[in-house]
Amino acid sequence: MSWRGFLVWLWLGCSAAAAVAAEPAVVLVSSETSAAYTELADTLTAELERGGTPRDAVRRMTVADIEDGEPPTPRLFVALGVRAATALARTDERVPVLCTLLPRASFERVLQQSGRKPSSQFSAIYLDQPFARRLDLVRLLLPQARRIGVLWSDETADQQAALEAAAASRGLRVVSAHVGATQTLFPALKKVLDDSDALFAVADPRIYNSASIQNILLSSVRVKVPMVAFSPAYVKAGALAAVHVTPAQIGQQAALLARAVLQGRALPGTPQYSREFEISVNLPVAHALELQVDAATLTARMRQLERAP
Repeated sequence: MSWRGFLVWLWLGCSAAAAVAAEPAVVLVSSETSAAYTELADTLTAELERGGTPRDAVRRMTVADIEDGEPPTPRLFVALGVRAATALARTDERVPVLCTLLPRASFERVLQQSGRKPSSQFSAIYLDQPFARRLDLVRLLLPQARRIGVLWSDETADQQAALEAAAASRGLRVVSAHVGATQTLFPALKKVLDDSDALFAVADPRIYNSASIQNILLSSVRVKVPMVAFSPAYVKAGALAAVHVTPAQIGQQAALLARAVLQGRALPGTPQYSREFEISVNLPVAHALELQVDAATLTARMRQLERAP
């Protein structure tokens, strides 16, 4: 090989090594740029950096970046939100994907649409809370309650049996009504409110959304059947309380899983609920119902319940 040929070979080799080195270890793909997405991404990045992963090994991208160009090949993708999960479900299945900031029903819809199955290659940390945790909150808030009203759509109806079993073990009966694709919401809402001590909101965007929530809450308040919600935003709007996870808490849990992948382990094959949680209480609604409750006491009691054998 001539001296010039050797230099060309060396240059090409260095360029290839630099390209490999520039490939990120973890890529975060956001559905949007709201505060919640930024908070999760910042927390995850900081946690990984604290564990020894260089900051420049974590790259942030948008759904448009993934859809419009050639996606990178990291060790792990982390999807933030439904649109990101949907886009990454179509990418190379050799790269594992951890989905975050989406409820269980949305994750299952992504699986159905993409033909994927939950596995160590495509897993999730659900945004919504497990039924057991939410029902424990109902029992602490409303110890006299015996019947909880629940609205289901086609998107969430497959969760009904699991909720009924968890409720029965706590001495609660589920009063259900189904809202079909062509049916209006309010006859079903009236049915469950007429026969319930509390309205138990399931994370279902076909039922609970920006167009419907105010009227649902007004109907609930009018008949003094409090809503136990799944979102702090709904508590601010008039629900009695909610147990929920913060973006930072999901970011910390996602960082633990991401660190394990970078150390050569696999994602959990079964999607997870959040380990940590917060409780929000609407105090004016609680006082109107003559309930003496506060978020800090409820949170402490809930954590005691979860630590109990």
